Amino acid sequence: MQKGTQILILLFFVLLSTSLNAQNYTLSGVITDHSNGESLSDVKIVVPSINKGTYSSADGFYTLTLPQGEYEVEFRFIGYKTLKKTITLNESKKINISLKTDENTQDFEEVTVRGEGRDENVKGTQVGTIKLEMDEIKTLPAFLGEVDVIKTLQLMPGVQSASEGTQGFYVRGGGPDQNLVLLDGTHVYNASHLFGFFSVFNVDAIKDVELIKAGIPAKYGGRLSSVLNVNTNNGNNKRFGVTGGIGLISSRLTVEGPIVKDKGSFLISGRRTYLDVVTKPFIPEDGNFSGTSYYFYDLNLKLNYKLSDKDKIYISGYYGKDDFTFSTGSEDFKVDMPWGNAVGSIRWSHLFSDKFFMNTRASVTDYSFSFISSQDDFQFGLNSGIRDYGGSVEFSYLPNPRHRIDFGVDYLYHILTPVSVSANQDDTEFDVGEGQDIFGHESAIFLSDEFNITEDWSVHAGLRFSMYHHVGPFTRFEDDVVGVNDSSTTYNQGEVIADYNFLEPRISTRYLIDDKSSIKLGWNRNAQYIHLANLSAVSLPTDIWYPTTDILKPQYGWQGSLGYFRNFKENTYETSVEVYYKEMNNLVAFKEGVLPQDNAQSNTDNLLTQGEGYSYGVEFFIKKSLGDFTGWIGYTLSKTERRFEEIMDNKYFPAKYDRRHDLSVVASYELSKRWTFGASFVYATGNSITLPVSWYLHNGDLQFEFEDRNASRMPAYHRLDLSVTWFDKPTKTIYNEETGEEETKKKRFRHNFNLSVYNVYSRQNPFFLFVQDNGSAASNTFQLSVQQVSLFPILPSITWNFEF
Repeated sequence: MQKGTQILILLFFVLLSTSLNAQNYTLSGVITDHSNGESLSDVKIVVPSINKGTYSSADGFYTLTLPQGEYEVEFRFIGYKTLKKTITLNESKKINISLKTDENTQDFEEVTVRGEGRDENVKGTQVGTIKLEMDEIKTLPAFLGEVDVIKTLQLMPGVQSASEGTQGFYVRGGGPDQNLVLLDGTHVYNASHLFGFFSVFNVDAIKDVELIKAGIPAKYGGRLSSVLNVNTNNGNNKRFGVTGGIGLISSRLTVEGPIVKDKGSFLISGRRTYLDVVTKPFIPEDGNFSGTSYYFYDLNLKLNYKLSDKDKIYISGYYGKDDFTFSTGSEDFKVDMPWGNAVGSIRWSHLFSDKFFMNTRASVTDYSFSFISSQDDFQFGLNSGIRDYGGSVEFSYLPNPRHRIDFGVDYLYHILTPVSVSANQDDTEFDVGEGQDIFGHESAIFLSDEFNITEDWSVHAGLRFSMYHHVGPFTRFEDDVVGVNDSSTTYNQGEVIADYNFLEPRISTRYLIDDKSSIKLGWNRNAQYIHLANLSAVSLPTDIWYPTTDILKPQYGWQGSLGYFRNFKENTYETSVEVYYKEMNNLVAFKEGVLPQDNAQSNTDNLLTQGEGYSYGVEFFIKKSLGDFTGWIGYTLSKTERRFEEIMDNKYFPAKYDRRHDLSVVASYELSKRWTFGASFVYATGNSITLPVSWYLHNGDLQFEFEDRNASRMPAYHRLDLSVTWFDKPTKTIYNEETGEEETKKKRFRHNFNLSVYNVYSRQNPFFLFVQDNGSAASNTFQLSVQQVSLFPILPSITWNFEF
């Protein structure tokens, strides 16, 4: 052991001395948009003469270490003019870069302000990654006038929704709780509005979106399936600007501008639906649904300020709420369901040197859901929620352009209220059990290293060590043989009840076959300490979050992924084929025939059972990213199964969101600079469902015999959406009195109209199925029939968007 340590120390000093003796210097700086000062990530920095390069970080920072000499350096980014600078390196230099949009190509219209380099899909090390461009999202057909980040992701291979009107999204056979959703680095527990038809992400406030499906880097943890990383715009630090839109059911407005010019900026973005106002005239005041309404709203806030050349502060906040009210005036029955998220964070970015920097973040997130029903003088309430307080410190060290080391720690303090139930009638309070909060500490340390072994072979390897402590105050109730609370054990505040830890290795590697094609391999092991138990058959926000406890174990699993990537015609076409296999353990589900309020007086985790599952599949993808006609085709062939000890005798059954075939076709055609057409088509195998196969009478009561769990399928889901967007002329002609000539200038106020048609051929896609009985058992005419409930037929919408 001692000898091995001596060898490692000797090797370290040899490498260090080699680095110090080499006459290398560092070129570094920050890359921003010339018009608004917004930092630009994923800008490609290339030195063609020596075939070296790098990409800018999420904050626009770049660093490039080169031998002493004179170089022509190119800064390339889609939608921007390539900037070439001749730089003499005889010392380390800091050069900030400001890129201008390619006006010749875009003719003053909205340009691509975010996206991956044209060959990053081939040359990047990360496997299973999707990056969305905001302008690409805005050209797609919109549901009721609102384009959406998550709806766009569901058009990609390996990502799906379970059905129309379903909350969340599903990645490679994982559940919706297995996706780590981050808004400016802070957890979001429910990313849906309107029962899943909209996400909480207002596209006017969003800067970039990245979804990682495989080979998840070590700095991310706490979920099994994927990471959705959404960052908001910092705001224009050069001038004030307003962006907005008015649609049939919602409107949005974004205001941004400098706090101090070129040093700090702000962004405020709000959105609200007015379904409650629009539908009210159509609901009779004396009818059964006179008090029924629905609305949602959300608000984004972003502040940033440059304290010095090495320090910058970011403050980010989000608040959103849905409220659904249903009432029947004739029976004095009312249901109110409010739910929503509050998210806030502060981040300090510090540069120690041109190769070493740090990001420190403190955050809070709060998600709550309530179900309140009343009839006459009786009232019933159910509340559930989760609150996190978190902090993280992440360091990055870039010794050279082909080597990056990230390491750090993160921490979350969880406070969960799985179920709290109340009931009263007049002045009488019923003892139904208020439930108890559950507390937990989740922490991790991580280290990752991305480096090139050769010119063609790169590796991104990492290790994460995660820990979880279930702590008091907490009371564990113990039932006797007939299920009555017989005794209990009480734990004091901060007392450790149970603790768990996992070692989570991660690796992605890429081998370049040639300049246009590569093979990538990824493998990761992940642990998850917070669980979502699905209850409702239809999509309501009634799913309950549960923490890991002394009897509810952490989920853990692993995934392997292999892909081939190939670009054609100077990267105009991107193609890929990826195969994957995933195993998951300690999955969570409600036991047969239970409700979350059944055990509110004792421990609700007793209502859950745990099991295992697997998923495998193959994904095909082809995308055309340049030219007047752009779009993509994605297809996934997959299988997903689960099994639980207390469900169906521990036999495997198809998961609810098991989907054999999933096809998406997306197209956008720019007829001219003022007319753009969009289309999307989706086809998917129907969801799994359990149906009765026979019936019988028992003591005069009708009883059903059911088939194996999820043995049947809903009808296939398919839908065609179309859109057309008209843009106002982006320039105006003015007369210059000094020159006596007419000049063309860019308009300050720009606007467009978007007309979208959802479900063009009015396909009756299933929302859910139910069994209807007809006839009489006594007369031998009794029959069962399966009926389908659908949501939306053809739905046209129009939206006016503006910017100044």
